[in-house]
Amino acid sequence: MTKANTVSRYKDVCAQIDAAAKSAGRQSDAVQLVAVSKTYFEDDIEPVIETGHRIFGENRIQESQKKWPALKEKYSDIELHLIGPLQSNKAGEAVALFDVIETVDREKIANALAGEMRKQDRQLDVYIQVNTGMEEQKAGIAPQQTGPFVSFCRDDLQLNVVGLMCIPPADENPGPHFALLRKLARENKLDKLSMGMSGDFETGIEFGATLVRVGSAIFGSRA
Repeated sequence: MTKANTVSRYKDVCAQIDAAAKSAGRQSDAVQLVAVSKTYFEDDIEPVIETGHRIFGENRIQESQKKWPALKEKYSDIELHLIGPLQSNKAGEAVALFDVIETVDREKIANALAGEMRKQDRQLDVYIQVNTGMEEQKAGIAPQQTGPFVSFCRDDLQLNVVGLMCIPPADENPGPHFALLRKLARENKLDKLSMGMSGDFETGIEFGATLVRVGSAIFGSRA
């Protein structure tokens, strides 16, 4: 995909976000775009950075370590989100490279992150990932455990829990899952909701998403 195509698609997504926000009676600046750059190379990503976009999401630490340190050195205001699963033995590397962790879903990970943040003197925003579809193969805390887990992370570990994140089942209407996540966030006095990807981000915005995670609609089909 050419640089011009990438920039055009990025602008199209921004326009769709703006339109969806207005349709939902919200301000367009109430919704932030996380440009999901997993599997794409620096040359694919930099045209989007050059438009002024600064928030990006990655799934894998090892892949991110190959491309993002140089980009973050060149563009010092990049905000890099980890949106994929995290193993506790990678917590140190995650805290060193990322600025936001969206996939905190169990006590072992929360403990590891809290320890590394203290060790590295970095306080990252974190989201709790909720498995709204109760899918066995998918990461995330069970919906009914969200309240106690948020309290554990926020009160016991002093993590800066800012919101909730979910990935609805691929074969289901995402609306009820987004509605559930919004309800859980309100119950736990959390303001931010990371929900909605390339295929359903407009629905996410309708249900109150403050972050949408869009990759292929911007960068093109993945190999």
